[in-house]
Amino acid sequence: MTAPDLRAIAARPNALAILPTGSLEQHGPHLPVITDTASASAAALRAARLVADDVPVAVMPGLWLGMSEHHFPFGGTISVDFEAYRAIIHSVVRSLKALGFARLLLVNGHGGNIDPLAVIARELAVTFAMPIVATTPWMLAPKDVAAIFETDTGPKHACEGETSVMLTIAGELVRRDKFDEAMQQRPEPVDAPAGFTRFYSFSERAPTTGVKGDPRAASADKGERFLAIQARELAAAIRDERLWSTPDPVWRAGRGQQTTSGRTD
Repeated sequence: MTAPDLRAIAARPNALAILPTGSLEQHGPHLPVITDTASASAAALRAARLVADDVPVAVMPGLWLGMSEHHFPFGGTISVDFEAYRAIIHSVVRSLKALGFARLLLVNGHGGNIDPLAVIARELAVTFAMPIVATTPWMLAPKDVAAIFETDTGPKHACEGETSVMLTIAGELVRRDKFDEAMQQRPEPVDAPAGFTRFYSFSERAPTTGVKGDPRAASADKGERFLAIQARELAAAIRDERLWSTPDPVWRAGRGQQTTSGRTD
C-alpha cells in the first residue's frame, strides 16, 4: 500500500494495525530461519482478509527480530535482548499512534516472544492509552489444532505443525529430503520441573538437531487447516469488544482513590 492508502485506513474510526512478530532462528535442517515470521504473517493476512469488509485494518511487514538467544548453539540465529525488543515495539506503537491508528494486534509466531510480548503489550497499552493485544495463533483453539496432528498433540519447534504451514505458504523452501535427518540423535530434552522456570538453551531442550516434534507427517493440506483455524480465531478476536476497551489509566495521579465502579471507600 501507499502512504495515502494507509493514511485513509488510519483515519477511519477504530482503525486496527496488525504487527506479525517472529524471529530469525534455526529451524532444524529442513525449514528456513524465517519460519516463525512467515507463519505469523500468513495467519495475520488471512485474518485481515476475513474482516476487511467492515474493519479498517492494515497488516504491517513481519518483525523478523525476536528473542532467540536460546537457539544460538545451532547457528542461523539473530536475536535481540529484552530492552532492545521492548524499544522496537515501543517505537512501532508510538508511530502508529502518531499516524492515527486506534489499536494494535500483535500476532506472534515465536515461543521465545510470548512472555516478553505479554509484558510489553500490558505496559505500552497504558503508556499510550491504546488497546494493544498480543496473541500466539498456535496457542488458539488447542482442541481443534490437536485434532490435525498425527505425531503430537500440539506445536513444538520445526515440527509437523510448523512444517505443514511452511509447505502451504513457501513449499519450495522446505527441504523434504532432510526430514529423516531432523529426527536423528534426539536425546530426551532437559526442562525445569512443572511450576518452575529458568533459562535453557535449545541445545539442552532439543539436543543435536534443534528440532522438537516430527516433521515427517507434515503436509500442505494440514498447513491450510492450521492456518484456517488461526485466521478464524484471530478474526473473532478482532471483533471481540472485550479485548478492545480503552486501557484503564492506572498510573494517573489519584487513580488509587477511585475504583472503576466509582466507589472510593
